[in-house]
Amino acid sequence: MKLTTTKNSTVSNVLTMTHRNLLKTMHNPDNLSDVVIEPVIFTLLFGYLFGGVIAGSVQAYLPMLVSGILVQSILNAASGSGQQLREDINAGVFDRFKTLPISPIAPLAGQLVGDIFRLLLSGVVALITAFLMGWRPSADLPMLVVALLLAIFIGWSTSWIFALVGLMVKNAELIGSLSMIIILVMTFLSNAFIPVKTLPGVIQAIVKVNPVSLTITAIRTILRTGSWGSNATMVFISGLIIILIFMPLTVLVYQRRG
Repeated sequence: MKLTTTKNSTVSNVLTMTHRNLLKTMHNPDNLSDVVIEPVIFTLLFGYLFGGVIAGSVQAYLPMLVSGILVQSILNAASGSGQQLREDINAGVFDRFKTLPISPIAPLAGQLVGDIFRLLLSGVVALITAFLMGWRPSADLPMLVVALLLAIFIGWSTSWIFALVGLMVKNAELIGSLSMIIILVMTFLSNAFIPVKTLPGVIQAIVKVNPVSLTITAIRTILRTGSWGSNATMVFISGLIIILIFMPLTVLVYQRRG
């Protein structure tokens, strides 16, 4: 790997770090399972266990399930950003990077750019699994891609939050455990897997204000109607706001620890 210090090499440095982080994901069973194995397991598990009870059949349940699994899978993949950053910091890898003639921001940027590819892989795996189970979207291919990109965008914006947590919390295992708990609670207290009208009144109120529910509704609408609705616009704007807030905060904390 060729690393240099010129301004024109910053992009090259970031891409090199991106490649390094992707290789780390592919060779780490825990990280790989978050990206590839979990979407398959959850789609099969929920589809075949609950499809008949909730919707009458697996095929009838898949239109509801797919958007929920897609968002959950991408959020799970996004949560790995903070844990991977902290693992590198605790192992002294980032201290080693400081001694190399590379752009100072490259290690952090490489992690976040690598997240885009990790999120893409997780989302594609979730959709392929559902397709093999018999799911067929009402939307055409371009709008299917739009739905996937929207999910990836909101997942990537969330990655900046997890990256900030990874820079501030010193225990990588704690980051992983808390991230998993938060994501599971937010997805199960959403409209991801069951009709909201079947829930108790108090739980319905929580589900309706859950941002995960808004994201799932937006993606579900795109997949069902093949059109971009107002919910999708709200999700996109929310993702932009998260990035505008947490990107500079994450970069600031990263630079100060150096």
